[in-house]
Amino acid sequence: MPFEQTREGEPRGLVLKTRSFDFKRVFVALLFVPLLYVLVRYLPVSAFFVLVVATALAALWEFYRLHFAQQPRPIELSLAMGSMGLLLATLQWPGMMPDQSYWVVALFLVVTGRLLSARDHARTMTDCAILLFGVVYIGVTLGHLLLIRALPDGVFLVFFLALVTWSGDTGAYYVGRNFGRRKLAPLTSPNKTVEGLLGGFALATIIALVARAWFLPAFSIGDCLALGLLLTGAGAVGDLAESAMKRSAGVKDSGTILPGHGGILDRVDSLLFTAPTFYYYVTLLKGASFL
Repeated sequence: MPFEQTREGEPRGLVLKTRSFDFKRVFVALLFVPLLYVLVRYLPVSAFFVLVVATALAALWEFYRLHFAQQPRPIELSLAMGSMGLLLATLQWPGMMPDQSYWVVALFLVVTGRLLSARDHARTMTDCAILLFGVVYIGVTLGHLLLIRALPDGVFLVFFLALVTWSGDTGAYYVGRNFGRRKLAPLTSPNKTVEGLLGGFALATIIALVARAWFLPAFSIGDCLALGLLLTGAGAVGDLAESAMKRSAGVKDSGTILPGHGGILDRVDSLLFTAPTFYYYVTLLKGASFL
């Protein structure tokens, strides 16, 4: 998670330890970035679709674990995840369902799954809302990766988005941990700082400029500055949103699958907000001049 200074609750004597270089975070990033490039650049579109679906389903599972004291019953979990898969499929192949019909189907599946489960109905309204919100919160936002991939030069746009988003996270994490003083959102995430946010913006902008010179000359220097700012800000909102949810659930990480990063949801929380921001920047602000 970005902009952290020290681990919450650690005594002052351990500050130097928490400011040491985090090799696990760097190792995961160095491993995943080239794998993503190969997958997006050289494998069929279907492979990227499978990656997005698998990531979204894993994140959705972790999101539900934050809310449910006991895991959702198989029937409600399977129908909610099926709704997620249907949403992503409609984004990948827009003509497969009539406009707006997906939402009717999703609502029917989620409510039916909840009603058929053996769980006590005292929390039915809350549970239905959480089940449906998870599909929207993760599926709609992460599904914008499929929309970006379908644009002209979509391969390079996806890679640009990933590099700038992760650079913003990384810069914010290390600058905040080593130099952060002013709290950014003390009630939501006490360890995130204004200095970390500025560090994230600086590194994201540098990487955006490098990416422009390397493989995406259609972006101007002004675009790189704007996207460095917008994507870092959107990523911070995504990160803080997940922090608020984890604080509500009383947990530090959504999972433990990725060393140094927590769970899948911890890793894509920023991307949930940067993907839509980037997509609408390219399609609405750049428009015909880019496409």
